[in-house]
Parts: sequence; C-alpha cells; structure tokens
Amino acid sequence: MTFTPEMAKVGDILPPLSFGPITRTKLALYAGASGDHNPIHIDTDFAKKAGLQDVFAHGMLSMAQLGRVATDWAGIDRLRGLSSRFTALTPVGATVTCEGRIAEKFEQDGAPMLRIALTATIDDGTQTLRGEALISAA
Repeated sequence: MTFTPEMAKVGDILPPLSFGPITRTKLALYAGASGDHNPIHIDTDFAKKAGLQDVFAHGMLSMAQLGRVATDWAGIDRLRGLSSRFTALTPVGATVTCEGRIAEKFEQDGAPMLRIALTATIDDGTQTLRGEALISAA
C-alpha cells in the first residue's frame, strides 16, 4: 500500500515485517552495533545464573523493526514519535513478525496525524512488544 494521507483510514493494516530466526551470532552482532553488551543477551552461563534457560534478544532489536514498519510505509520524514512496551522475552530461535494498524486519525496543533498501533509477535504467538508510532499525515 502506498502512503496517501487522504486514503488512510482507521483500521487499515500496514505491510508486516518479519525477521529471524534470532541466532546467537545476530545477538553478538547487534551487541557490537548497538553498544549494548549486557551479558544477559550474549552469555549463556550468565543467563542461566540469572535463572533463565538461555540468552534472549535485545528488546531494542525488535523495537527498531517496529519503527521500520511505520517508516517503510510512511517515510522516515513523517515519523513524529515512537514508543513501545516490552511484554515478553524473544528467545533464541524465534522469528519475529512486526505489524501495524492505523488506530486513530486526529489533529495535533492543527496538523493531521495518524496513530499507528504496533505489535511484535514471535512464531509461537507470544506478543513481545506493543507500541505506537505517530505519523504526520500532512
């Protein structure tokens, strides 16, 4: 779907984005690229000592993909805000699907805006993030 503010309606679904499976190599590469070297994401022994079965993906890795759902659809220049809540861990081996839906059309300071509801879900159906993007429709 091509972004056209005039055509956007509440309930419209944005093209989904999937990535994965999450591998230990991807976690190590993301740690290096992001500067987030928290051992809970890359050191199995550390994760087990913390009471977990294994390491898990950085939440910001999935949040970045949620942002891509909005910006791939509307363009980076229209993004006015992005927020999310982490709701579950993303384990090694999982594939993540990020989705968006237009939840609201409104005006902010006289400018037309869209509120996009965003979710990230792993292949077993567990929702790992939920959030929203604010998109300028001007």
